Amino acid sequence: MPLRPVMVNIKALDAPAVGGFWAEALGWSAYHPGVTTYVGPGGGPVWPDPVFVCVDVVPVPEPKTTAKNRVHLDLATTSASHQAELVARLEALGATPADVGQGTVPWTVLADPEGNEFCVLEPRDIYRDTGPIAAVVVDCADPRAMARFWGEAIDWTLHEVTDDRAVLRNAKGVGPYLEFLRTPGTKTAPDRVHLDLLPYPGDDKAAEVARLRTLGATDLDVGQGDVPWTCLTDPEDHEFCVLAPS
Repeated sequence: MPLRPVMVNIKALDAPAVGGFWAEALGWSAYHPGVTTYVGPGGGPVWPDPVFVCVDVVPVPEPKTTAKNRVHLDLATTSASHQAELVARLEALGATPADVGQGTVPWTVLADPEGNEFCVLEPRDIYRDTGPIAAVVVDCADPRAMARFWGEAIDWTLHEVTDDRAVLRNAKGVGPYLEFLRTPGTKTAPDRVHLDLLPYPGDDKAAEVARLRTLGATDLDVGQGDVPWTCLTDPEDHEFCVLAPS
């Protein structure tokens, strides 16, 4: 069975602080199961969450470069006033306005306290039931090629594919969308933000990793050593990890 996206992994110099920011931003809670800060809905840590793609903030020694992240979060709002209130609250929490060349647009581009870009969207009907994260957005050169790879890699449904955009979502119609947007530019630094995927109970992780390689994934060595997860890149060199069930 194909894999399921379970977390957006964000690297940070100060993982507890960045995790705390995202917990406040999303209206969720920050949990500290180990060296990482896991951000998910309140009521106690649930992993994997049955509905949402959550956030895991991982401590690293290197700061973010000035290059724009190739993966970012879009946050949902329900009204113009909600959008304005959310932007103001996020800036009070430490977010700053970011210019990624967006020009005059109805959404607001911000960066978290360590410079990771994200968007606060104007109200859109398509995102009315996603929860706080409307979409995980990935810059790419060829959305059609990304749709072919990711449509086979994960168990989400392909909703749209054009030369400029590919959109997937959980087949149950819950949680955020995964969107691949045609964007100029190439990778200039290791990815600061990436997806973590998880096999279903009873599925063989090694077999899933082997399947991804046949689809075009490539092994990635980031100095991880002997760990239970596997680091890979997709056909456009976006980093991602396949986690071990636990």
